[in-house]
Amino acid sequence: MQRVAVIGAGTMGNGIAHVFAQNGHAVNLVDVSAAALEKALQTISKNLDRQVAKGTITEADKTQTLANITLQPEMAAGVKDVALVVEAATENVALKLKIFQDLDQHANPETILATNTSSISITKIAAVTKRPEKVIGMHFMNPVPVMKLVEIINGYATDRAVTDTIVTLSANLGKVPCVVNDYPGFIANRILMPMINEAICSLFEGVAGVEEIDTVMKLGMAHPMGPLQLADFIGLDVCLSILNVLHDGFGNPKYAPCPLLVNMVTAGYLGIKSGEGFYKYAAGSKDLVVSTRFK
Repeated sequence: MQRVAVIGAGTMGNGIAHVFAQNGHAVNLVDVSAAALEKALQTISKNLDRQVAKGTITEADKTQTLANITLQPEMAAGVKDVALVVEAATENVALKLKIFQDLDQHANPETILATNTSSISITKIAAVTKRPEKVIGMHFMNPVPVMKLVEIINGYATDRAVTDTIVTLSANLGKVPCVVNDYPGFIANRILMPMINEAICSLFEGVAGVEEIDTVMKLGMAHPMGPLQLADFIGLDVCLSILNVLHDGFGNPKYAPCPLLVNMVTAGYLGIKSGEGFYKYAAGSKDLVVSTRFK
């Protein structure tokens, strides 16, 4: 596992590349967009600066971490002779299936193919490859350098030795691996998303306001972040996508997304990424300001 490839240079991809590189792995960070690659490297550098400022790493550690990362715009070159590929592209089924078809073609036959998906079936992704036994879910949490959990998801055909390898690797990255099986939402989102959806329904029905709902969950349930603030952080479009996977996968109305969530996503109010969701976000400000729509 000396050299790995990470597919996708967005928020999750650059965080995953950061963690691997900081722990001594040579990382090929692959993205078709040169601008995305450069932005990812800048983000990693800034996050390393924060670690230096906190005293958790040294300047030499930062320099070595950045030296361990190679930016690669071509998938074929990026996945050549790596022991592991971690795909962290957009949470889109068609896109992920296409990526895994290409990975299967270009990566060595013994290479393990992992996906950072938060809800899409590992079994479905594995089925488009000729190595389903070597396909596994490796669901990191955002922000990757900070969050300890890695949810490891076995597809129907995943080989036990592959699972054991990824568990050991995750622990060596300083993470806490938790192995689960491949059913809609896995564990993290099967439990989290209905809670977020219920919070949105409570707001929609006028039971309580944004601040009140989040305060109850923070102070009463010891959650570090309220469910509506967390939904903004995740992205309301992502929350809707995961709820749709749960609803379609189980056919149970309890997973049906709240109409308010559907309307907000349709209107483009996606949370932090769009500047407004349940809260309004101003550049450079850390103040938590409820959107005027909910006051």
